[in-house]
Amino acid sequence: MLAGVSVSWYTWLEQGRDIQPSADALRRIARVLKLNPVESAHLFALSSRELPQIATGSGVSEGLELLVQSINVPAYVRNTRLDVLAWNDAIADLFVDYGSLQPHERNTLRLLFLYKPYRTLILDWEQMSRGMISNFRAARAQAQDKAPFDRLIDELSTLSAEFRAWWQDTDVKGFDEGEKRLRHPAGGHIEFTYVALTPAGRPDLSLVTYIPRHSAGDSGS
Repeated sequence: MLAGVSVSWYTWLEQGRDIQPSADALRRIARVLKLNPVESAHLFALSSRELPQIATGSGVSEGLELLVQSINVPAYVRNTRLDVLAWNDAIADLFVDYGSLQPHERNTLRLLFLYKPYRTLILDWEQMSRGMISNFRAARAQAQDKAPFDRLIDELSTLSAEFRAWWQDTDVKGFDEGEKRLRHPAGGHIEFTYVALTPAGRPDLSLVTYIPRHSAGDSGS
């Protein structure tokens, strides 16, 4: 027995059968399996029951925009679809001049797969790309309006064989903290710790900062 349900019942749940589990049963399973919030949301989505969904707000507030501009490390604000909504000069110098892109092009997932310089800039490009797909998949499961997510899925599936193949995976996880290694044309080999924080009252947004850890220039190499 697992969380008060039989192994057969749980197997049927994994297979997507129409067994109509209660929200309480799903919460017990999530607790026993020690699922994180993102994984729990995916479990609810698979069972056709939903946790409270995340609605998309109306954009970035003036205060949040000022905060991004005042941060002295690379920083930007993204929504759950991974659209870049606000950024500072430091992040633009690091990755791409977002201001030179059309609004629909300012999307982290789209840039990872369709903007060729990212493949040489980001040393762990495949790991980063797979991780962002996993984050995107989890965000879609919680979104009230899935149409914007599906449009991007269709576009990237058409234009990128790698995205099309990796989208078939089932991993779901947040992508809120970790390390990123870059080979920058001007700065050389640079390592960052990135941290994504959720602004109070805006669960649909993340403030992402890149904190420098090491560069080739620091070591004199």
